[in-house]
Formats: sequence, structure tokens, C-alpha cells
Amino acid sequence: MAVLVGDLGGTVLSGGLAVGYRPMQVHLGNADSGMKVELLEPWRADENDFLDRFVTRHGDGPHHLTFKVDDLQQALEYVAAAGLVPVGVDLSYPIWKEAFLQPRDSHGTVVQLAESSSTEKSALDEYALVAARGVRLMEGEGSEQWWPDPPPRAPDVTFLRRIVMATPDLSATRDFFTGLLGGTEASSRKDRMDLTWPGGGCIRLEARADRPAGIDRLELEGPGPARELVTAGTRFVVEPPSP
Repeated sequence: MAVLVGDLGGTVLSGGLAVGYRPMQVHLGNADSGMKVELLEPWRADENDFLDRFVTRHGDGPHHLTFKVDDLQQALEYVAAAGLVPVGVDLSYPIWKEAFLQPRDSHGTVVQLAESSSTEKSALDEYALVAARGVRLMEGEGSEQWWPDPPPRAPDVTFLRRIVMATPDLSATRDFFTGLLGGTEASSRKDRMDLTWPGGGCIRLEARADRPAGIDRLELEGPGPARELVTAGTRFVVEPPSP
């Protein structure tokens, strides 16, 4: 949070306690633009050790991308038709239903598919609600602020513009994110392309044989000189606004 809030001017949105992990979310942007980052810590790992195993094996770093869908059951039918097998499917909780695709199927990163009953469908919707009412806590047993109070926010907001993924097969990765996950190809050239989603989400795919497949860095736009920050094993590359 020292980086996301204190350096980049992010806004804490929500958080709480869950079985196997403790989540909290930060929006990097304002009411009109930006994306959010979810921070996770292992918690009650004896009951669900998926995150603890990940951190033990890989260390800190990007874990997954979340895609909200209107109908998770229908999304799972699309997944099955594509010949993929989801894991961690949980349809029992009406407020939040989820399933996961493993990195070997989703080009180097875990993909979470989630159906939420919340009326806030995007990070921008959540930001507007938090701006009006304050930080949101998970309902029920998980309604607890486990994280320390964040530092004072940086005076200038920095915007998360895109998540950059390295891939050895640009065409196949594009087909996965556009065909199965509904992305729109916004721009492209020989070695990279930008895919976008309603609500401001953007993923840049880069053809890179020299990098492991999966999330390579997060690219932001903000005041000051170009710089790179590393926190929680994740690269945040900040560029000044285009003239």
C-alpha cells in the first residue's frame, strides 16, 4: 500500500477475510478511468492452501486475472466447448460464483471467471460507490479490516492503463482472450496488440520469446518522470502522459 496508495495515489476499495486468503483491492485511477489491483495474503491455509502453495512455489507476484461474466454456468459451457477443464468451481454462494482456468490453459496466468450479484459491474462502478460511502468490507464472517490503515494518498493520481502479458504465440493468445473471454482488439502491430473490455479493462499481448509466458508488468500513466517500481514481486512501469 505504500506504493499503490502513497506513491501512485490509489484508492482502497474493499477487502475482508476468506478461507485460504485475505483480499483487499486498490483502484489506480479516478471515477472516469483506471483499473484495480487485488492484494492477497495467505490466511487459514490449513483449510484451503491454494495461495500458500503458490507463494511457496513462486514467491510474491501476479497470481490471476479476473473476468466478470453475467452467467457463470453459460461461461463454463463455453469453456467446456473449447476443450478446457476449469478448477475450483463454486456455484454455491449466490453473491459470488467463481471458477478458474489454470496457467497451462490460459497462456501463463490463472484466469478467474466470476459472476457477482452486485450492481457494481466494473472497477469504475466500485470506485464511485466507495467515493460516496467509504471502503467496503466483505459480508458476514469476513467483514473485518485486516490490513493496516493506508498512508496518505499521493496528491496526483496515477492511472493503471494496461496489464502486459508476454506470449510466445501471439495469435493463439489473442484467440483465447477474444474468443473465450470477449476482448476486443483495439490496436495491433506485428509484435503486440491491445485488447479491451467494457469498464476500462485492457491487456496488451507482446510476442516475447525471452520472457516467461504470463503477466510481465503493469503499465501506468502519471505525473513525473518515467520510472519503474517493484512491489509484491510485480513490476509497475509508470510513463508520463502523452503530449
